[in-house]
Amino acid sequence: MSDESTQPGIPAPEGPADIIETDYEIGQDNLEGQLGPFGFDIHNPVFMISGLSIVAFVFYALALPQQAADIFGALRPFLTSTFDWFFLSAANLFVLFCLLLIVLPVGRVRLGGRDATPDFTYAGWFAMLFAAGMGIGLMFFGVLEPVYHMAISEPLGVPSPIAEDGTIIAGNVEAARTMGLAATIYHWGLHPWAIYAVVALALALFTYNKGLPLTIRSAFYPIFGERVWGWTGHIIDTLAVFATLFGLATSLGFGAQQANAGLEHVFGIPANTTVQVILISVITAVALVSVLRGLDGGVKVLSEVNMGLAALLLVFVLLVGPTMIILSDFVAGMGAYGKNLVALSNPVGREDTGYMNGWTTFYWAWWISWSPFVGMFIARVSRGRTVREFIISVLIVPSLVCVLWMAVFGGTAIEQVLSDPANSAVKAQVIDSYNPPISLFAMLEELPLSSITSVIGIVLVIVFFVTSSDSGSLVIDTITAGGKIDAPLPQRVFWCTFEGAVAIVLLIGGGLGALQAMVISTGLPFTIVLLLMCFAIYRGLLTEDR
Repeated sequence: MSDESTQPGIPAPEGPADIIETDYEIGQDNLEGQLGPFGFDIHNPVFMISGLSIVAFVFYALALPQQAADIFGALRPFLTSTFDWFFLSAANLFVLFCLLLIVLPVGRVRLGGRDATPDFTYAGWFAMLFAAGMGIGLMFFGVLEPVYHMAISEPLGVPSPIAEDGTIIAGNVEAARTMGLAATIYHWGLHPWAIYAVVALALALFTYNKGLPLTIRSAFYPIFGERVWGWTGHIIDTLAVFATLFGLATSLGFGAQQANAGLEHVFGIPANTTVQVILISVITAVALVSVLRGLDGGVKVLSEVNMGLAALLLVFVLLVGPTMIILSDFVAGMGAYGKNLVALSNPVGREDTGYMNGWTTFYWAWWISWSPFVGMFIARVSRGRTVREFIISVLIVPSLVCVLWMAVFGGTAIEQVLSDPANSAVKAQVIDSYNPPISLFAMLEELPLSSITSVIGIVLVIVFFVTSSDSGSLVIDTITAGGKIDAPLPQRVFWCTFEGAVAIVLLIGGGLGALQAMVISTGLPFTIVLLLMCFAIYRGLLTEDR
């Protein structure tokens, strides 16, 4: 890949874009950092505010773990029940905005200018996008969520097919099965990828077409003008750092718990917080190596290896599992998703609050908090694509792959539960005792070669863990360095280390509930940032040569 830091801004056409080009030097001067202690390229005040705040948070949670746990425990239910309407409405707007860009004339705009060519092939592009964007989530929730929605959460009031005594209620099976898949697809389909696409498109447009620094504030020049180089921009970038860091910490916490569950399942290593802290520490150290090697030498190589292993596991489960039922579930799930999309997206008058607040609201906050990380990462590897090609690729193609993943893993697990509920390991771990981290390995246990596939599952979780950590470190580093992608190595080490530290203190101070509480807290204000970003994108596209 070419070095984007040396790419000049592509001259914009006559009109408002000329103002952006003229003020690029002003912005660049204001974002220049100063070489500070320990070799940090300090971008005041974003680096100092975000860095010191994260350090203070880590020490607070370690010094007063019980108080922190109590706060985290009360925070999540309050936020999900109070702001569910806001998260659902905003996510709907992001999807509609992206679909409009596909059909509007501005879809012909090319990121990087009319003559720009892509830096990566589709294969390499999709590999990095999936590994960094949703890897750990797909591994953690691929079995858990379809089974849970089928049997427990009852989305849109569709009743569970499993009676209290564990027997199957035949009349409820088909509707619950398809709704379990549809409700899962809703969380992994158009909505999350639209959130990612908005941030990625904004960064790519204003960096490659307008010549502005690769940082979140640049997207807001059409709205705030020169104020983006002052405190308005500092606040935007600081919010992006907090959202990204806690979104990543949540994923790292999920990854540590699932890797620990797999190690216990295969090797008998006990599943507890101590082991998970050790796992996070060791894997963070491995991620540091990848961070120091950079995008091409570290992240890209790991992403491609991991996607190969994930595809291998996917094909294996598809072939040795109930193949025809899986393919039928894929079609039926897609149909049910399309049929119930409006109802699932509606935040008003819902009775299935357990599903909407406990799952959807958390998911939208999680995707939004991840969006600076994934969006910037996608932007860095998407130069040369037209807006229409970009939106279709980022929004629709990955959604279909996520649907396939859920149909294969979730459909297999559902069939195991419904065909033999008395002996199903998935039913025992998800429905009877609710042990989320072990759900994947419980499903693999009922298939051939489970000892081998379980080890592959552990490896996948760990490498997804590494790619999320190192990719996130590079992105946070870029934001806090004012858009530079070549900040000093000590700064990359700082952010990678403290990502792991935040995940550790949140696990100690409340487990998954604490992780989810913080991701919702940071996702809430950043949702407003994304809504404004849609307006800025459209204004920016109108000034481009089509």
